[in-house]
Amino acid sequence: MRGTVMLIDDEAMIRQSTEQWLKIAGFEVQSFEHAEAGLAALDDQFPGIIVSDVKMPGMDGLALMAEARQRIPELPVILITGHGDVDMAIKAMREGAYDFIEKPFVPERLVETIHRACEKRQLMVENLRLQQNLSSQSGLDAKLIGISPAIQRLKRELLKCAELDTNVIIYGETGTGKELVAQCLHEFSGRATHNFVPLNCGAIPEALIESELFGHEAGAFTSADKQRVGKFEYADGGTLFLDEIESMPANLQIKLLRALQEGVIERLGSNQPMSVDLRIVAASKADLRTDDQFRQDLYYRLNVTQLHIPPLRERIEDVPLLFAHYARQAAGQHQRELRRTTAQDIQNLQQYNWPGNVRELKNIAVRYALDGSLAVADVLYPQEPMMSVEPEESTLSLAAQVANFESKVLGRSLSRHQGNIKAVLDELDLPRRTLNQKMAKYGLNRSDFLPESE
Repeated sequence: MRGTVMLIDDEAMIRQSTEQWLKIAGFEVQSFEHAEAGLAALDDQFPGIIVSDVKMPGMDGLALMAEARQRIPELPVILITGHGDVDMAIKAMREGAYDFIEKPFVPERLVETIHRACEKRQLMVENLRLQQNLSSQSGLDAKLIGISPAIQRLKRELLKCAELDTNVIIYGETGTGKELVAQCLHEFSGRATHNFVPLNCGAIPEALIESELFGHEAGAFTSADKQRVGKFEYADGGTLFLDEIESMPANLQIKLLRALQEGVIERLGSNQPMSVDLRIVAASKADLRTDDQFRQDLYYRLNVTQLHIPPLRERIEDVPLLFAHYARQAAGQHQRELRRTTAQDIQNLQQYNWPGNVRELKNIAVRYALDGSLAVADVLYPQEPMMSVEPEESTLSLAAQVANFESKVLGRSLSRHQGNIKAVLDELDLPRRTLNQKMAKYGLNRSDFLPESE
Protein backbone atom coordinates (compact mmCIF):
# COMPACT_ATOMS: atom_id res chain seq x y z
CA MET A 1 0.00 0.00 0.00
CA ARG A 2 1.20 3.52 -0.85
CA GLY A 3 -0.59 5.00 2.17
CA THR A 4 -3.91 5.52 3.89
CA VAL A 5 -6.35 8.23 2.80
CA MET A 6 -9.42 9.49 4.65
CA LEU A 7 -11.66 10.86 1.88
CA ILE A 8 -14.52 13.18 2.86
CA ASP A 9 -16.98 14.56 0.28
CA ASP A 10 -20.74 15.02 0.50
CA GLU A 11 -21.24 14.43 -3.25
CA ALA A 12 -21.68 10.69 -3.60
CA MET A 13 -20.66 10.44 -7.27
CA ILE A 14 -17.44 12.38 -6.79
CA ARG A 15 -16.61 10.53 -3.56
CA GLN A 16 -17.16 7.10 -5.12
CA SER A 17 -15.21 7.82 -8.31
CA THR A 18 -12.32 9.38 -6.37
CA GLU A 19 -12.25 6.44 -3.97
CA GLN A 20 -12.13 3.99 -6.88
CA TRP A 21 -9.33 5.92 -8.59
CA LEU A 22 -7.23 6.08 -5.41
CA LYS A 23 -7.68 2.35 -4.74
CA ILE A 24 -6.52 1.56 -8.28
CA ALA A 25 -3.48 3.78 -7.59
CA GLY A 26 -2.62 1.63 -4.57
CA PHE A 27 -3.98 3.63 -1.61
CA GLU A 28 -6.08 2.32 1.25
CA VAL A 29 -9.18 4.54 1.37
CA GLN A 30 -11.66 5.30 4.14
CA SER A 31 -14.50 7.40 2.73
CA PHE A 32 -17.10 9.49 4.60
CA GLU A 33 -20.02 11.67 3.55
CA HIS A 34 -19.67 14.24 6.33
CA ALA A 35 -16.79 15.81 8.25
CA GLU A 36 -18.30 14.80 11.58
CA ALA A 37 -18.23 11.12 10.59
CA GLY A 38 -14.61 11.38 9.52
CA LEU A 39 -13.58 13.03 12.78
CA ALA A 40 -15.36 10.32 14.75
CA ALA A 41 -13.09 7.75 13.08
CA LEU A 42 -9.92 9.81 13.58
CA ASP A 43 -7.63 9.00 16.50
CA ASP A 44 -3.99 9.76 17.29
CA GLN A 45 -2.94 6.38 15.82
CA PHE A 46 -4.29 7.25 12.36
CA PRO A 47 -1.37 6.59 9.96
CA GLY A 48 -2.64 8.43 6.90
CA ILE A 49 -3.77 11.78 5.51
CA ILE A 50 -7.09 13.56 4.91
CA VAL A 51 -8.52 14.60 1.54
CA SER A 52 -11.65 16.69 2.03
CA ASP A 53 -14.07 18.84 0.11
CA VAL A 54 -14.35 22.39 1.45
CA LYS A 55 -18.03 23.24 0.96
CA MET A 56 -20.09 20.64 2.85
CA PRO A 57 -23.26 20.72 4.97
CA GLY A 58 -22.51 21.19 8.66
CA MET A 59 -18.78 21.33 9.34
CA ASP A 60 -16.83 22.54 6.31
CA GLY A 61 -13.36 21.47 5.21
CA LEU A 62 -11.52 24.32 6.94
CA ALA A 63 -13.15 23.56 10.29
CA LEU A 64 -12.44 19.86 9.77
CA MET A 65 -8.77 20.62 9.10
CA ALA A 66 -8.47 22.76 12.22
CA GLU A 67 -10.00 20.06 14.43
CA ALA A 68 -8.00 17.23 12.83
CA ARG A 69 -4.69 19.07 13.18
CA GLN A 70 -5.47 19.89 16.79
CA ARG A 71 -5.71 16.16 17.44
CA ILE A 72 -2.72 15.25 15.26
CA PRO A 73 -0.32 18.20 14.80
CA GLU A 74 1.03 18.60 11.25
CA LEU A 75 -1.40 16.02 9.83
CA PRO A 76 -1.35 16.55 6.02
CA VAL A 77 -4.78 17.75 4.85
CA ILE A 78 -5.53 18.27 1.14
CA LEU A 79 -8.57 20.43 0.45
CA ILE A 80 -10.70 20.23 -2.71
CA THR A 81 -13.21 22.80 -3.90
CA GLY A 82 -15.19 23.56 -7.02
CA HIS A 83 -15.62 27.21 -6.19
CA GLY A 84 -12.25 28.61 -7.30
CA ASP A 85 -12.08 30.87 -4.27
CA VAL A 86 -8.55 32.33 -4.20
CA ASP A 87 -9.03 33.99 -0.81
CA MET A 88 -10.17 30.66 0.61
CA ALA A 89 -7.11 28.94 -0.86
CA ILE A 90 -4.77 31.49 0.72
CA LYS A 91 -6.55 31.16 4.07
CA ALA A 92 -6.35 27.36 3.92
CA MET A 93 -2.63 27.35 3.14
CA ARG A 94 -1.95 29.82 5.94
CA GLU A 95 -3.83 27.59 8.36
CA GLY A 96 -1.73 24.59 7.42
CA ALA A 97 -3.34 22.85 4.43
CA TYR A 98 -0.88 20.57 2.63
CA ASP A 99 -2.34 21.53 -0.74
CA PHE A 100 -5.45 23.06 -2.28
CA ILE A 101 -6.91 21.54 -5.49
CA GLU A 102 -9.76 22.87 -7.61
CA LYS A 103 -12.51 20.79 -9.21
CA PRO A 104 -12.53 19.44 -11.81
CA PHE A 105 -9.07 18.11 -10.98
CA VAL A 106 -6.71 15.96 -13.01
CA PRO A 107 -6.69 12.55 -11.26
CA GLU A 108 -2.97 12.06 -11.86
CA ARG A 109 -2.18 15.35 -10.13
CA LEU A 110 -4.34 14.40 -7.15
CA VAL A 111 -2.62 11.00 -6.91
CA GLU A 112 0.84 12.59 -7.08
CA THR A 113 -0.04 15.12 -4.37
CA ILE A 114 -1.56 12.44 -2.14
CA HIS A 115 1.49 10.21 -2.60
CA ARG A 116 3.84 12.97 -1.46
CA ALA A 117 1.58 13.82 1.49
CA CYS A 118 1.54 10.15 2.53
CA GLU A 119 5.33 10.03 2.38
CA LYS A 120 5.45 13.05 4.67
CA ARG A 121 2.96 11.44 7.07
CA GLN A 122 4.92 8.18 7.14
CA LEU A 123 8.03 10.12 8.11
CA MET A 124 6.12 11.73 10.97
CA VAL A 125 4.71 8.39 12.17
CA GLU A 126 8.15 6.75 12.04
CA ASN A 127 9.74 9.65 13.92
CA LEU A 128 7.09 9.44 16.64
CA ARG A 129 7.60 5.68 16.93
CA LEU A 130 11.36 6.10 17.25
CA GLN A 131 10.96 8.74 19.97
CA GLN A 132 8.57 6.51 21.91
CA ASN A 133 11.02 3.60 21.65
CA LEU A 134 13.85 5.85 22.81
CA SER A 135 12.12 6.60 26.11
CA SER A 136 11.69 2.89 26.87
CA GLN A 137 15.23 1.75 26.06
CA SER A 138 17.62 0.43 28.67
CA GLY A 139 21.01 -1.23 28.89
CA LEU A 140 23.29 -0.97 25.88
CA ASP A 141 20.41 0.24 23.66
CA ALA A 142 20.07 3.34 25.84
CA LYS A 143 23.78 4.13 25.46
CA LEU A 144 24.49 3.26 21.82
CA ILE A 145 21.38 4.70 20.23
CA GLY A 146 20.32 3.39 16.84
CA ILE A 147 18.30 0.84 14.90
CA SER A 148 20.43 0.54 11.75
CA PRO A 149 22.03 -2.81 10.82
CA ALA A 150 25.48 -1.19 11.25
CA ILE A 151 24.87 -0.08 14.86
CA GLN A 152 23.13 -3.35 15.75
CA ARG A 153 26.19 -5.25 14.50
CA LEU A 154 28.46 -2.99 16.57
CA LYS A 155 26.40 -3.70 19.70
CA ARG A 156 26.68 -7.46 19.20
CA GLU A 157 30.43 -7.28 18.64
CA LEU A 158 30.88 -4.99 21.63
CA LEU A 159 29.12 -7.36 24.01
CA LYS A 160 31.30 -10.24 22.80
CA CYS A 161 34.45 -8.13 23.31
CA ALA A 162 33.33 -7.08 26.78
CA GLU A 163 33.19 -10.71 27.90
CA LEU A 164 36.62 -11.61 26.47
CA ASP A 165 38.55 -9.12 28.65
CA THR A 166 41.23 -8.58 26.00
CA ASN A 167 42.89 -5.44 24.70
CA VAL A 168 40.87 -3.72 21.96
CA ILE A 169 41.51 -1.19 19.19
CA ILE A 170 38.52 0.96 18.25
CA TYR A 171 38.57 2.51 14.80
CA GLY A 172 36.31 5.37 13.79
CA GLU A 173 36.25 8.81 12.22
CA THR A 174 36.34 11.95 14.34
CA GLY A 175 33.08 12.43 16.21
CA THR A 176 31.74 8.89 15.85
CA GLY A 177 31.79 8.22 19.60
CA LYS A 178 34.91 6.15 20.24
CA GLU A 179 35.08 7.08 23.93
CA LEU A 180 31.41 6.17 24.41
CA VAL A 181 32.05 2.73 22.87
CA ALA A 182 35.07 2.30 25.17
CA GLN A 183 32.92 3.22 28.19
CA CYS A 184 30.35 0.62 27.14
CA LEU A 185 33.08 -2.01 26.82
CA HIS A 186 34.06 -1.22 30.40
CA GLU A 187 30.53 -1.09 31.83
CA PHE A 188 29.49 -4.41 30.31
CA SER A 189 32.69 -6.21 31.33
CA GLY A 190 33.80 -7.87 34.53
CA ARG A 191 35.85 -4.73 35.32
CA ALA A 192 32.81 -2.47 35.63
CA THR A 193 33.21 -2.01 39.40
CA HIS A 194 36.67 -0.48 38.91
CA ASN A 195 37.74 2.77 37.23
CA PHE A 196 37.34 3.70 33.60
CA VAL A 197 40.23 6.10 32.92
CA PRO A 198 40.38 8.05 29.62
CA LEU A 199 43.50 9.75 28.25
CA ASN A 200 43.73 11.62 24.95
CA CYS A 201 47.28 11.04 23.74
CA GLY A 202 47.05 13.86 21.22
CA ALA A 203 45.95 16.49 23.75
CA ILE A 204 48.86 16.22 26.20
CA PRO A 205 52.31 17.78 25.57
CA GLU A 206 55.00 15.17 24.88
CA ALA A 207 56.95 16.27 27.96
CA LEU A 208 54.02 15.48 30.27
CA ILE A 209 52.45 12.35 28.80
CA GLU A 210 54.86 9.91 30.48
CA SER A 211 54.04 11.41 33.88
CA GLU A 212 50.31 11.27 33.02
CA LEU A 213 50.56 7.58 32.23
CA PHE A 214 52.93 6.31 34.90
CA GLY A 215 52.83 8.99 37.62
CA HIS A 216 55.84 10.45 39.43
CA GLU A 217 57.45 10.80 42.82
CA ALA A 218 57.96 14.17 44.52
CA GLY A 219 61.13 15.78 43.15
CA ALA A 220 61.25 13.58 40.03
CA PHE A 221 61.54 16.76 37.96
CA THR A 222 61.51 20.51 38.59
CA SER A 223 57.77 21.04 38.96
CA ALA A 224 57.07 17.71 40.69
CA ASP A 225 56.45 19.08 44.20
CA LYS A 226 54.40 16.07 45.33
CA GLN A 227 53.77 12.45 44.45
CA ARG A 228 51.24 11.83 41.67
CA VAL A 229 49.38 8.65 40.76
CA GLY A 230 49.41 8.00 37.00
CA LYS A 231 46.62 6.72 34.75
CA PHE A 232 47.96 3.16 34.74
CA GLU A 233 47.92 2.97 38.51
CA TYR A 234 44.54 4.68 38.81
CA ALA A 235 43.01 2.27 36.28
CA ASP A 236 44.32 -0.82 38.10
CA GLY A 237 41.56 -3.44 37.99
CA GLY A 238 39.61 -1.42 35.44
CA THR A 239 40.02 -0.02 31.92
CA LEU A 240 42.51 2.49 30.51
CA PHE A 241 41.24 4.20 27.34
CA LEU A 242 43.98 5.67 25.14
CA ASP A 243 42.35 7.90 22.54
CA GLU A 244 44.29 9.06 19.45
CA ILE A 245 46.96 6.53 20.29
CA GLU A 246 48.55 7.16 16.88
CA SER A 247 49.77 10.45 18.39
CA MET A 248 51.83 8.75 21.12
CA PRO A 249 55.56 9.61 20.89
CA ALA A 250 57.86 6.77 19.73
CA ASN A 251 59.89 6.64 22.98
CA LEU A 252 56.71 6.28 25.03
CA GLN A 253 55.42 3.51 22.76
CA ILE A 254 58.37 1.42 23.94
CA LYS A 255 57.53 2.00 27.63
CA LEU A 256 53.85 1.24 26.98
CA LEU A 257 54.78 -2.02 25.27
CA ARG A 258 56.93 -3.05 28.23
CA ALA A 259 54.14 -2.23 30.69
CA LEU A 260 51.70 -4.35 28.69
CA GLN A 261 54.10 -7.28 28.34
CA GLU A 262 55.16 -7.41 31.98
CA GLY A 263 52.13 -5.96 33.75
CA VAL A 264 54.53 -3.75 35.73
CA ILE A 265 55.10 0.03 35.82
CA GLU A 266 57.39 2.43 37.67
CA ARG A 267 56.60 6.01 38.62
CA LEU A 268 59.04 8.59 37.33
CA GLY A 269 61.76 9.09 39.93
CA SER A 270 61.11 5.68 41.52
CA ASN A 271 62.88 2.32 41.28
CA GLN A 272 59.97 0.50 42.88
CA PRO A 273 58.05 -1.62 40.33
CA MET A 274 54.27 -1.90 40.76
CA SER A 275 52.11 -4.64 39.31
CA VAL A 276 48.98 -3.51 37.47
CA ASP A 277 46.08 -5.49 36.08
CA LEU A 278 44.03 -3.54 33.60
CA ARG A 279 42.51 -3.65 30.15
CA ILE A 280 43.77 -1.31 27.44
CA VAL A 281 41.26 0.05 24.95
CA ALA A 282 42.98 2.14 22.28
CA ALA A 283 41.30 4.30 19.65
CA SER A 284 42.53 5.61 16.32
CA LYS A 285 41.21 7.37 13.24
CA ALA A 286 43.74 5.62 10.97
CA ASP A 287 44.81 2.00 10.50
CA LEU A 288 47.69 1.46 12.94
CA ARG A 289 48.92 -1.56 10.99
CA THR A 290 49.96 0.64 8.07
CA ASP A 291 51.17 3.60 10.16
CA ASP A 292 54.96 3.91 9.74
CA GLN A 293 55.20 5.96 12.96
CA PHE A 294 53.52 3.30 15.11
CA ARG A 295 55.51 0.35 16.45
CA GLN A 296 54.23 -2.90 14.96
CA ASP A 297 55.08 -4.93 18.08
CA LEU A 298 52.88 -2.56 20.12
CA TYR A 299 50.16 -2.79 17.47
CA TYR A 300 50.06 -6.58 17.72
CA ARG A 301 50.00 -6.38 21.53
CA LEU A 302 46.95 -4.09 21.36
CA ASN A 303 45.24 -5.68 18.39
CA VAL A 304 43.69 -8.69 20.09
CA THR A 305 40.22 -7.49 19.08
CA GLN A 306 38.98 -4.68 16.85
CA LEU A 307 35.77 -2.68 16.78
CA HIS A 308 34.84 -0.44 13.86
CA ILE A 309 32.37 2.39 14.44
CA PRO A 310 30.43 3.27 11.28
CA PRO A 311 30.27 6.96 10.30
CA LEU A 312 26.86 8.56 10.63
CA ARG A 313 26.39 8.81 6.85
CA GLU A 314 26.41 4.97 6.75
CA ARG A 315 23.60 4.69 9.32
CA ILE A 316 21.43 7.60 8.29
CA GLU A 317 18.30 5.88 9.60
CA ASP A 318 19.65 6.47 13.11
CA VAL A 319 19.80 10.25 12.67
CA PRO A 320 16.20 11.10 13.75
CA LEU A 321 16.55 8.96 16.86
CA LEU A 322 19.89 10.48 17.86
CA PHE A 323 18.62 13.97 17.13
CA ALA A 324 15.53 13.41 19.31
CA HIS A 325 17.72 12.07 22.12
CA TYR A 326 20.10 15.04 22.19
CA ALA A 327 17.32 17.60 21.70
CA ARG A 328 15.36 16.11 24.62
CA GLN A 329 18.52 16.04 26.71
CA ALA A 330 19.30 19.71 25.99
CA ALA A 331 15.72 20.82 26.62
CA GLY A 332 15.70 19.04 29.97
CA GLN A 333 19.05 20.45 31.08
CA HIS A 334 17.99 24.03 30.26
CA GLN A 335 14.37 23.64 31.40
CA ARG A 336 12.96 24.32 27.96
CA GLU A 337 9.84 22.86 26.39
CA LEU A 338 10.74 20.06 23.99
CA ARG A 339 10.20 21.15 20.38
CA ARG A 340 8.48 18.88 17.89
CA THR A 341 10.41 18.15 14.72
CA THR A 342 8.50 18.45 11.46
CA ALA A 343 8.62 16.01 8.56
CA GLN A 344 10.64 18.61 6.65
CA ASP A 345 13.12 18.74 9.56
CA ILE A 346 13.53 14.96 9.41
CA GLN A 347 14.07 15.05 5.64
CA ASN A 348 16.75 17.73 6.02
CA LEU A 349 18.50 15.70 8.74
CA GLN A 350 18.55 12.57 6.60
CA GLN A 351 19.75 14.34 3.46
CA TYR A 352 22.75 15.91 5.22
CA ASN A 353 26.12 14.14 4.90
CA TRP A 354 27.27 14.65 8.56
CA PRO A 355 31.03 15.14 8.09
CA GLY A 356 31.37 15.72 11.84
CA ASN A 357 29.37 12.58 12.68
CA VAL A 358 27.51 12.23 16.00
CA ARG A 359 29.44 15.09 17.61
CA GLU A 360 28.17 17.45 14.93
CA LEU A 361 24.63 16.09 15.19
CA LYS A 362 24.61 16.67 18.94
CA ASN A 363 25.64 20.30 18.47
CA ILE A 364 22.90 20.79 15.86
CA ALA A 365 20.29 19.21 18.14
CA VAL A 366 21.29 21.36 21.11
CA ARG A 367 21.07 24.59 19.11
CA TYR A 368 17.72 23.55 17.64
CA ALA A 369 16.34 22.69 21.08
CA LEU A 370 17.43 25.99 22.65
CA ASP A 371 16.51 28.40 19.83
CA GLY A 372 12.83 28.13 18.95
CA SER A 373 13.19 30.54 16.03
CA LEU A 374 15.31 28.11 13.99
CA ALA A 375 14.28 25.23 11.77
CA VAL A 376 16.72 22.35 11.26
CA ALA A 377 17.73 23.71 7.84
CA ASP A 378 18.70 27.05 9.44
CA VAL A 379 21.12 25.26 11.76
CA LEU A 380 22.49 22.86 9.16
CA TYR A 381 23.29 25.56 6.62
CA PRO A 382 24.26 28.65 8.64
CA GLN A 383 26.79 29.68 6.02
CA GLU A 384 24.08 30.45 3.51
CA PRO A 385 23.17 34.14 3.53
CA MET A 386 19.64 35.16 4.39
CA MET A 387 17.65 35.79 1.23
CA SER A 388 16.33 39.32 1.14
CA VAL A 389 15.00 41.78 -1.39
CA GLU A 390 17.81 43.56 -3.19
CA PRO A 391 17.70 47.39 -2.92
CA GLU A 392 16.97 47.76 -6.64
CA GLU A 393 14.01 45.38 -6.32
CA SER A 394 12.13 47.69 -3.98
CA THR A 395 10.57 49.51 -6.95
CA LEU A 396 9.29 46.29 -8.57
CA SER A 397 5.74 45.04 -8.24
CA LEU A 398 4.87 42.51 -5.55
CA ALA A 399 4.50 39.77 -8.18
CA ALA A 400 7.96 40.50 -9.59
CA GLN A 401 9.57 40.49 -6.15
CA VAL A 402 7.86 37.19 -5.27
CA ALA A 403 9.06 35.68 -8.57
CA ASN A 404 12.65 36.80 -7.84
CA PHE A 405 12.51 35.28 -4.39
CA GLU A 406 11.04 32.02 -5.71
CA SER A 407 13.72 31.77 -8.38
CA LYS A 408 16.45 32.19 -5.74
CA VAL A 409 14.93 29.50 -3.52
CA LEU A 410 14.78 27.03 -6.40
CA GLY A 411 18.28 27.87 -7.61
CA ARG A 412 19.85 27.46 -4.17
CA SER A 413 18.08 24.16 -3.57
CA LEU A 414 19.23 22.81 -6.97
CA SER A 415 22.77 23.97 -6.20
CA ARG A 416 22.77 22.49 -2.69
CA HIS A 417 21.60 19.09 -4.00
CA GLN A 418 23.77 19.23 -7.15
CA GLY A 419 20.82 18.86 -9.50
CA ASN A 420 19.25 15.92 -7.65
CA ILE A 421 15.59 16.52 -8.52
CA LYS A 422 14.17 14.08 -5.97
CA ALA A 423 16.11 15.81 -3.17
CA VAL A 424 14.80 19.21 -4.32
CA LEU A 425 11.23 17.87 -4.45
CA ASP A 426 11.59 16.52 -0.92
CA GLU A 427 13.17 19.68 0.48
CA LEU A 428 10.71 22.12 -1.08
CA ASP A 429 7.72 19.77 -0.79
CA LEU A 430 6.69 20.29 -4.43
CA PRO A 431 4.96 18.02 -6.96
CA ARG A 432 7.23 17.08 -9.88
CA ARG A 433 5.04 18.86 -12.40
CA THR A 434 5.09 22.10 -10.40
CA LEU A 435 8.89 22.01 -10.12
CA ASN A 436 9.24 21.41 -13.86
CA GLN A 437 6.96 24.34 -14.62
CA LYS A 438 8.80 26.69 -12.29
CA MET A 439 12.24 25.64 -13.57
CA ALA A 440 11.05 26.34 -17.12
CA LYS A 441 9.55 29.67 -16.04
CA TYR A 442 12.82 30.87 -14.46
CA GLY A 443 15.18 29.30 -17.01
CA LEU A 444 16.74 26.88 -14.51
CA ASN A 445 18.35 23.84 -16.16
CA ARG A 446 19.26 20.77 -14.12
CA SER A 447 22.44 20.28 -16.16
CA ASP A 448 23.80 23.59 -14.84
CA PHE A 449 23.83 22.23 -11.28
CA LEU A 450 25.33 18.76 -11.84
CA PRO A 451 28.82 17.96 -10.47
CA GLU A 452 31.57 18.33 -13.06
CA SER A 453 32.06 14.56 -13.26
CA GLU A 454 28.55 14.22 -14.64
